[in-house]
Amino acid sequence: MFKSRATQPLFAIVLFVFIAGITYWQQGHKSSIKDFIDNQPPKKKRQYQLIFLGIGILILIILPLILGTYLSEVINNVGLYILMGLGLNIVVGFAGLLDLGYVAFFAIGAYTMAVLTSEGALGISAFSFWAALPFCVAASVSAGILLGIPVLRMRGDYLAIVTLGFGEIIRIMANSDLLKPFIGGAQGILQIPKPSIGNIVLFKPGQLYYVILIGVLIAAYISWRLRDSRLGRQWMAMREDEDVAEAMGINLVNTKLLAFAIGAGFSGLSGAIFASKLTSIFPHSFNLLISINVLSLIIVGGLGSIPGVVVGAAILVGLPELLREFKEYRLLMYGGLLIVMMLAKPEGFWPSTIQKRELHAFQESTSGNDT
Repeated sequence: MFKSRATQPLFAIVLFVFIAGITYWQQGHKSSIKDFIDNQPPKKKRQYQLIFLGIGILILIILPLILGTYLSEVINNVGLYILMGLGLNIVVGFAGLLDLGYVAFFAIGAYTMAVLTSEGALGISAFSFWAALPFCVAASVSAGILLGIPVLRMRGDYLAIVTLGFGEIIRIMANSDLLKPFIGGAQGILQIPKPSIGNIVLFKPGQLYYVILIGVLIAAYISWRLRDSRLGRQWMAMREDEDVAEAMGINLVNTKLLAFAIGAGFSGLSGAIFASKLTSIFPHSFNLLISINVLSLIIVGGLGSIPGVVVGAAILVGLPELLREFKEYRLLMYGGLLIVMMLAKPEGFWPSTIQKRELHAFQESTSGNDT
């Protein structure tokens, strides 16, 4: 099923209709279903939650068995963008800090994995994938803190310009002759081993899928817990008005640094898996377009929304791959779909409750002023 490339256009249409349908269902019926579950006795409520969770996990487990090799590879790419999207959603969606250099942390995670595990001339080859993973995340978190310190007092466009410059600096340094003896320059780093469990090497897309899935689930759980935590409320207060948040006693320095650090950690994790997945990395793999795509997917999905990141990644990353059979009409169709979607759903396909309420209040106020 879905193993032939000839079925890709059909599957692309099915995927788009599914996303549109589930989003429409979510908007129209989410509250009634939630109210129904909330009104159940605690024991029955827990049973309903476990049933929905079990169905979701079962679907995720069997997905690569259904899709086949090519579509599993597409899902893997979507998963890597979901990981990055969850991180940038913390920085932009929760904390309101516009970061256009997010690809830098992705590159740092990838290069750290490459240096620690590569069996080539530039690699240490002393670490397995699993042993190197914490170092990749730690390196990206450290870079996030280093970026956050000099931009603590910046906002809006100025912050966007500085972070954009940071992303370009990392790419240029990776491509420079200065660091060529250490990270290969334009020739990159080769012979990066795939993840393995014992003697089993996870080289097939269907096997790597589960590594990416675990990373996404961990990142989504952390995002969900942070959103409802005291820190999450501080981020949202800072997003609305930094001056008011500071007057309320929120430490803007620590709050911003934590947003940058945690968001960078998710991107570093994605970069580490990316390097191991491709077995080689080059500086041109970490250009500005990646940052733009990640920012776009959280806007299309809905700023501050965790499910919105998943929907946005499926639309912006999955659909273009599945529309390749349409050749020269692919980008035309893709652009047209995006325009229609954003006109129909300006708040995103799966917006957070707060963002949806704020946008509707703004639209009502502007329409009232016009009259």
